[in-house]
Order: sequence, then C-alpha cells, then structure tokens
Amino acid sequence: MPPVIHCVRHAQGIHNLNTANHVIPDPLLTDLGHEQCQKLRDNFPYHAQIDLVTASPLRRTIYTALEAFEPVFQAHKDMQLIALPDAQETSDVPCDTGSDPEVLRQEFAGKNVNIDLVQNGWNNKTGRYAPTNHALKERARAARRWLKARPEKEIVLVTHGGFLHYFTEDWEDSSQYQGTGWVNTEFRSFVFSEETHTDDLEGYALDGDNASLVETIESRQRRGKDGPMPHRAQQKALYKLGTQGWDDQGLQMSTAEREAAKVPGGKEVDGVRV
Repeated sequence: MPPVIHCVRHAQGIHNLNTANHVIPDPLLTDLGHEQCQKLRDNFPYHAQIDLVTASPLRRTIYTALEAFEPVFQAHKDMQLIALPDAQETSDVPCDTGSDPEVLRQEFAGKNVNIDLVQNGWNNKTGRYAPTNHALKERARAARRWLKARPEKEIVLVTHGGFLHYFTEDWEDSSQYQGTGWVNTEFRSFVFSEETHTDDLEGYALDGDNASLVETIESRQRRGKDGPMPHRAQQKALYKLGTQGWDDQGLQMSTAEREAAKVPGGKEVDGVRV
C-alpha cells in the first residue's frame, strides 16, 4: 500500500519578513521560525508512526525538518533526512535558490542529512528546475511518484508554500496569503488516490500515472474544512484561478517577471505574510 504523506510548510524564514529580503540567498529561519518548529514538534500527533522524513534541500526546510521532527530522529538513531531537489521552491529569486551541494554537505555534516540526490546544478533554476508551470508540474509529479514508490508507511515532506500547491494539486485558497494558502509549519495529511489519472491539471496527457494525492478528511477537519478535498475537475478550474491570482499578486516565478510586476511589499501578521 502506498504511504501516507504528511506535508509541511517550513517555519518562518528571514525572507518571509518582507520582500526586500527576497534578495537573500537560501535564508535561514528567524527566531519566530525556531519557535514555530518547537510548537510543531510538541503538537504533531504522528511522530511514532513516521518512518521517513524528507525535505526540500533549502536550509529553511532542512532545519524545520530536523527541529520539528526531532522525536522521530531520536526514536530512529540511524534514520537520515533525505533532501529532495524536486521539492525545492518554485521561483528563481535568490531566497528560493538553494546552496551548492558541497556547502550543504559541510553545513549539515554529522546531522543525519542525506543529500545524495542533490547534484551539481540543482540550484541553477533551468531545465527540470526552471520557474515555469510546465517544469513545476513535471517535478511535482516526479516527487509524488518517488514517494509513492517508497516502502515506508508514513512519510513527512517539508517543503514550500508555493510548491505545495503543485505537489498536492490542491489549489483551493491558493491566493489566501501571498503565493500560498499554507501558513508556516502548517501540516496536512494526504493519501494517494485509488484513481489513475493520465492527464495533468491543464489537460495535457502524461506518460503514466499522475500519482494524485487526496487530503484525508481528518486533515481537512483539523483546519476547519467541511467535506472532502475538491475533486479533480474542480481542481483544474482552481489551478487556473490560483496561478492567475499569483500573477495578480505580482508573484511571477521568474525574477525578471517579478521586477516588471513590482511585487507588493506585504507585512507579517502572526507569522503569516499578507
């Protein structure tokens, strides 16, 4: 049986404080971000069931995973956090661009972080990692298929607010905040759909299973949602509305487009930039 995936948005990073900080490459967590990790660590109800923790290779996601899921690593001394390049954030602005593999190896030496999948060029934001809808859909699907094939029963993926919409293919409330419907350290739980979808949310044919995800009813209830996740036909419409909403917010995924759109400044309210 495919695993349950507990998706988590990283804790507050320095770049979340204001758009001026978007020029900071691969920023660290803020003091509030570390506090958010502690709260997630104390309140996450499934530590005992988790048998794999994965994360985007950016520093804020790795540190969120190590701190928030410390009980999992304490219970499994040999467990390594697996860094997944396909789960990196969507844009090519400096704050969403990761560090070179050797830098990561040095920084996380001795901290049970496996970066074998992080190859040179993963942070160039071209080709597979380009800030385009096509590339984002492709690598989100690749990440789903990789996780679906894992032997573990329950897996944590710590990633980013924008990428989470591509990964889960849930575009409901995707423009609630700037570029996402997820708050920092929010977690939602998903299972793989029993249906096999062979097209993406834009209707383009795929070369096999889409590995679609469905949020559990318990997860939706935990965040105040009634009923099941919108079905796939609805998500196709929400996807168009969501990506247009990001454009309207000035959050195009390439640096050149963002500069031309003059991204609004926003402000921080209770750990959420609005």
